[in-house]
Amino acid sequence: MPFKHNGTRRHHIGKMKFKVTNWAEYEAGLRRRGGLTLWLTPEALVSWQAPRRKTRGGHPRYSDLAIETTLTLGLVFGLRLRQTEGFLGSLLSLMGLALAVPDHTTLSRRARTWRSPGRQYDRQLPADGPVHVLVDSTGLEVYGAGQWLEEKHGTRSRRSWRKLHLALDADNGEIIAHTMTDQDTGDASRVVPLLDQIGCPIAQFTADGAYDGKQTYDAVINHSADAAIVIPSRANAIEPIDDRSPGQRDLHIATIKRDGRMKWQISTGYGRRALVETAIGRYKVIIGRRLRARSFHAQQTEVAIGCTVLNRMLECARPKSVRRNGATA
Repeated sequence: MPFKHNGTRRHHIGKMKFKVTNWAEYEAGLRRRGGLTLWLTPEALVSWQAPRRKTRGGHPRYSDLAIETTLTLGLVFGLRLRQTEGFLGSLLSLMGLALAVPDHTTLSRRARTWRSPGRQYDRQLPADGPVHVLVDSTGLEVYGAGQWLEEKHGTRSRRSWRKLHLALDADNGEIIAHTMTDQDTGDASRVVPLLDQIGCPIAQFTADGAYDGKQTYDAVINHSADAAIVIPSRANAIEPIDDRSPGQRDLHIATIKRDGRMKWQISTGYGRRALVETAIGRYKVIIGRRLRARSFHAQQTEVAIGCTVLNRMLECARPKSVRRNGATA
């Protein structure tokens, strides 16, 4: 990475300082994140029970709304399924609602079949135009001994880890698309599933070098023909030698070769990609760096609910910070 060129003199480089300009509002929002205020709309009360099936087969007792609500409460407050069952039962009793609470076995079973609504991040075009999408991935540990067992006793654990792929709106920090795969899935192969969840035009698509390649460029252009793609080319990338007109990737290769990566990053605004890394850190601090569910489908449900929870928390408290010299952060 280019910043490593300054590694020998980094101790001489002063750290940038920021100031939160809406501290009172931000502090109040942080307190609201921990508030225990729960209300159910009349529509939610009617939809708590699952609609009766008109075909053969067993009739589910609880709707997807009831399962999602229960799993969300357990994820926010860090509860296991049995404790979540008791927690929701106490809340409904205090609210005076005679609603049945899904038991822990039902939650475990339904979590494997629950599906988030398609294109759940579809929204109207923002007032300031198309969105700037930031994409990155990270690893999530699977429940079990894992790394401790290997470091303590030298035993190789058979447990693997999952890879979480996120697409972030650079303007408001909202997670607008996500997907989860196994550890062997390449980052570039998940660009199309992420773009399929975004229902508005893209102004700029920014990602790291792991997404470099024709596959990514074609996927973004097919989604939004006018989108600017900012991805650093690989060190061994070469410019085309034929007579065809250069594409965006060819221009990036030529600019990096001529001016260097540092100037290329400044001219393209590549530094904003740090925002998606911040979102990943926020996920691991608030939701956790380890998956609680055992099966893969239940883990997908856990990740989907976790992303929704983060977006709601961000709506409650969003800091506005500026650099000490007056530049916006």
